[in-house]
Amino acid sequence: MPNARSSLIALSLAALLAAPVQAAPRTYLGVDISYANEMEDCGAVYRSGGKTVEPYAFFKSAGANVARIRIWNDPDWTPYSNLKDVKRSIAKARKAGLQVLLDFHYSDDWADGDKQIAPKAWAKLSTPDQAKALYAFTHDTLAELDREGLMPDLVQVGNETNGEIVSSLAKAKEPINWQRNALLFNAGIKAVRDAGAASKIKPRVMLHIAQPENVEPWFAAAAKAGVTDFDLIGISYYSKWSKRSMAQLGQTINRLRHLYAADVLVVETAYPFTNDGADSSPNLLGADSLIAGYPATPEGQKKYLTDLTQLVYASGGVGVVYWEPAWLSTKCKTRWGAGSNWENAALFDFKGQALEGVQWLTAPYVMPVDVTFRVPAHGEAARFIDGDFLGGIGPRPMTLENGAWIYRTRLMPGASVTAATATDAAAVGEAAAKTATVGKGVSVIPLE
Repeated sequence: MPNARSSLIALSLAALLAAPVQAAPRTYLGVDISYANEMEDCGAVYRSGGKTVEPYAFFKSAGANVARIRIWNDPDWTPYSNLKDVKRSIAKARKAGLQVLLDFHYSDDWADGDKQIAPKAWAKLSTPDQAKALYAFTHDTLAELDREGLMPDLVQVGNETNGEIVSSLAKAKEPINWQRNALLFNAGIKAVRDAGAASKIKPRVMLHIAQPENVEPWFAAAAKAGVTDFDLIGISYYSKWSKRSMAQLGQTINRLRHLYAADVLVVETAYPFTNDGADSSPNLLGADSLIAGYPATPEGQKKYLTDLTQLVYASGGVGVVYWEPAWLSTKCKTRWGAGSNWENAALFDFKGQALEGVQWLTAPYVMPVDVTFRVPAHGEAARFIDGDFLGGIGPRPMTLENGAWIYRTRLMPGASVTAATATDAAAVGEAAAKTATVGKGVSVIPLE
């Protein structure tokens, strides 16, 4: 007959094993190839290993699992990135076996970190009517796609929405009116949820901000204004336009994933494989885009993408999407000139041959592991945890499960972490801290 002490140990172990294991997050490695249809019509030819390839199928075979596709409202200046063109793109992505991330710009033209220009049909509407129009456009677009078997797996409610959406150039540099902004965002989010409720595919909602230095203030303001129903945080990271280093990007991702119940990924990035050009159209990414240790060579491009992706994963993020690997130089013209502004930052060379940078998709990444911080409960009303793994955001509340206070996260195997807990958030800094090393499998770190 077991003694009381062994029974207690067995009961404690059983309770620990009964605690739910944190599911590994879905990961996304992909490409924004919204230009692919236009490039095909302009005569671009893509090759790999001496053979002609179709870009969607090629990136799937190279290791991508998601294709990002933009949509404008009424782009009367181009026949691309309208609903008809988007259907063409999604059909190709689905045929290739890729998930689809549909990126609503809510504009007739480019919406980005510098501007969010209202579609001409919405420009003179009141804010409540703009919210109704945004809801209808989002919902009706998704419903039509669903009827044709093209419902996306993920949906961006806005693109690089640093400023107030559905706005004007004149207001682009003004402070955001969050009462208005929240009304518009929540209309878009509700439209995605409602369309998903009627579909077999329930799209995940992403909100997207350009450059890591802008992300945390934006989401803090959004949460305060009542914008809380989203599944992913998307970040654009281009060193040319960011004040943050790659390491600082990783720190931002780490803080975000502890602050919000959302997955975080770099949904836009790129790097030049050369500073040369294949046409007269100026390259947007040049020498001013380079980072020390990453030369403008095919090898440098691959190293940047591989190191960036490993950083994202190690920081608790869930993936990277490349913009825009298929925008080659062709006979066609854009408003900026003949050819492309991006041919030196594509993932194909000037002859359309795939570069080694695509191997970033299948690099042997080291992934974080589940970590559970655990403290036996003794009737406390609440308990908080703080530690170096939180990146300085301050104490976070723990959850009560099976007679213990729990905080779950994912950390890199071999990492040394220090943490402390207290029943009052303000007192955590005065509590005794414990240091532990994260194991290769599921790590349970007791903080008694």
